[in-house]
Amino acid sequence: MKNSTPIKKWLAIYTRPRWEKKVNQLLTEKGLESYCPLNKVRRKWSDRYKVVEEPLFKSYVFVKVSDEDRSNVRMTTGAINFVYWDGKPAVVKEKEITAIRRFLDEYENVEARPMKLKVHQRVRVTNGTLMDHEGSVVELQHKTAKVAIDSLGYILVATIDRTKLTSAQPK
Repeated sequence: MKNSTPIKKWLAIYTRPRWEKKVNQLLTEKGLESYCPLNKVRRKWSDRYKVVEEPLFKSYVFVKVSDEDRSNVRMTTGAINFVYWDGKPAVVKEKEITAIRRFLDEYENVEARPMKLKVHQRVRVTNGTLMDHEGSVVELQHKTAKVAIDSLGYILVATIDRTKLTSAQPK
């Protein structure tokens, strides 16, 4: 007899603008595990300062679901669709969700910025066959970067998805 427990994965949902908290609440009410990272920000009112919680990622909420529950998530008011990568819903690793939670517990007024790559920048590959190899960005395209991997005594030039690269310290 097979184990019939469905595998649950963290997926990112794209929401209507400014509906992140509401979608998170509605998903929780449906009995689904969801996470809307909230950033504590100090805002000035006319007569005082106040700390408010704003979503860290605008128009995004994370939900941990099995494939069977995906349509239930999509039918939630305010949820537009899943964030897709290579034709499939983008899976977010459990350790990344844990890191976001820990970071937000420790710091206030956090800012989420996309990583900017530059030609000649040292990078480390975070996924795939060349994982943990370092190289230098040779050329940038829309979603990919050509990286020269020089640690093997040869220069191998590979076109790598930008999301699989992280900044590396120069040696």
